[in-house]
Amino acid sequence: QVHLVESGGGLVQAGGSLRLSCAASGSIRRINTMGWHRQAPGKQRELVATITSDGNTNYIDSVKGRFTISRDNAENTVYLQMNSLGPEDTAVYSCNANLQTTYGWMYMNYWGQGTQVTVSS
Repeated sequence: QVHLVESGGGLVQAGGSLRLSCAASGSIRRINTMGWHRQAPGKQRELVATITSDGNTNYIDSVKGRFTISRDNAENTVYLQMNSLGPEDTAVYSCNANLQTTYGWMYMNYWGQGTQVTVSS
């Protein structure tokens, strides 16, 4: 089995910062792309940022210059540093990993349970 566990969410004032972490564990052979998504109340889930195994990153326009995604391949962990947070960033943030397990050859997407980020104005 594979587990993705997020941490680091919470309540922060506008202009503040938070750092999210997501650790993947279990029967993992190799992880390809990892990413962060978010879903605000009443809105569809959106992809916030991704990072490939060799460190190439992509961001949605609304977080460029404020958020930074990074990963530690040795620890199977992805991070999201969020700066200059605003109320519009309030959402449940979930990580995902496209990975290959030790008991199969296909790459599949696995998800964490999500962590709440609330930004007060």
